[in-house]
Amino acid sequence: MRRPLRLIATVVSLVLLAACSRETVSGSETGDPNTDKLAQITARGTLVLSTDLDYAPQSFAVKGASRATGTACESDQLTGPEVSGFDVETGKAVAEALGVEPCFVAPQWVEITAGSWGERWDLSFGSGAIDAVRMESLYVTQPYYALPAMAFVRSGSGIERPENLSGLRVGACASCTHENYLRGTLELPGFDGDFRIDGADVVTYTVEGPGLDAVDAGQLDGFLCAEQVGDRAVEDGLRLEKIDDTLFTELATGWIDKGSELDVVSFVARVDQIVRDLHETGRLRQLSQEFFGADYASEAAAFDMSTIDQVVG
Repeated sequence: MRRPLRLIATVVSLVLLAACSRETVSGSETGDPNTDKLAQITARGTLVLSTDLDYAPQSFAVKGASRATGTACESDQLTGPEVSGFDVETGKAVAEALGVEPCFVAPQWVEITAGSWGERWDLSFGSGAIDAVRMESLYVTQPYYALPAMAFVRSGSGIERPENLSGLRVGACASCTHENYLRGTLELPGFDGDFRIDGADVVTYTVEGPGLDAVDAGQLDGFLCAEQVGDRAVEDGLRLEKIDDTLFTELATGWIDKGSELDVVSFVARVDQIVRDLHETGRLRQLSQEFFGADYASEAAAFDMSTIDQVVG
């Protein structure tokens, strides 16, 4: 009788171990919503994402859209049908994989990059790069797309090379990688420190639009931004030319607040895996083609996260 009893005990142990393993992988079945971010999101039934309502094609308010029926989003949060764009649809895809409803808030960019969000939102897909300074306050995930940084000048200006902007008035968004590049302080994975614009008179803007308008109006000599942003301004009719010479490429990532009062370890791991899965299925490549007309996702999919030495916890 001893051998069957040991066999039964072994089977029971294996069943219990499998159940525990499932709980560990999900991260939400055993977590306490009062202390664990992933468990909180699952229990609440919503994923709150930061967004910008005037940053097309990455993110924008959908004109005439109605609020989702029966939404679990708070009254001061936007629902899925009210916003769209590449960043927004990436966030929606992550929420779908988590089995919750996406909700959106629109804080200032500098609030997002500073960290210490006070649990006002859970996750940010805002075309923000993996860089050393931001990683002091934010955890990062597998990047979801790449943004080549280029200079845009007024049509007919005669400025043909980035070096020609040295010493001139050049704009960039405040607290962005482009401002850091112009100031010679940029630290990015894969960037070798080749600052080709030297001693520029840097003028910063909360968002890129007014800065690109200033170039069109002749108030700035140039503006440094992501290729996708400048190309959209040209499509919208601004008299701009792109200096077709990539200064650096940033890898846009999901950001999670290091200053959260909740345990975010399982949440960071889960979002990271979801982004990897979205690359694997081709969903991010499809979204990039839809919103930009080009594949900016594949380069991000190939990035090796082990090279940034991030420690979560």
